[in-house]
This record gives sequence, C-alpha cells and structure tokens, in this order.
Amino acid sequence: MPAETDLTDTIAQAAADPAEAQGDEGRVRAHSLRDLIAADRHLAAKAALAGGTANPGIRIGRITPPGAI
Repeated sequence: MPAETDLTDTIAQAAADPAEAQGDEGRVRAHSLRDLIAADRHLAAKAALAGGTANPGIRIGRITPPGAI
C-alpha cells in the first residue's frame, strides 16, 4: 500500500489555480471546486477514523465497588 500524503497544500494550490487555461500547446482544465472539497472531506474523515485511539469519545459503564453484592 503506498504511503499516504497530505494533500492539503495540493488542494489549496489547485483551488488557487485557474479552472481552465489555454495556450499554444492546448487547453487544460482542472478539477472542479466541488470535487476538491469532496476529496478534502474524504481525506479528513479518513484521518479522523485512523486516529481513534487518541480520543475514544464517551464511554458509558457501571462501576461496582469491591465487596458490594
């Protein structure tokens, strides 16, 4: 499995670049902003699930003191 890379800078750069460019060599189109946002949300959710041990959330349980019946 390839190593994961942080695409935050790449997404920010792609959002800052023009959506379409045309020159002597041809025309170039970039991904839509909607696609970039969806990719960023997906990667953020994936990172949040991978780091589940740092913040386990709320645990509900019953504590029974020793010697109690």
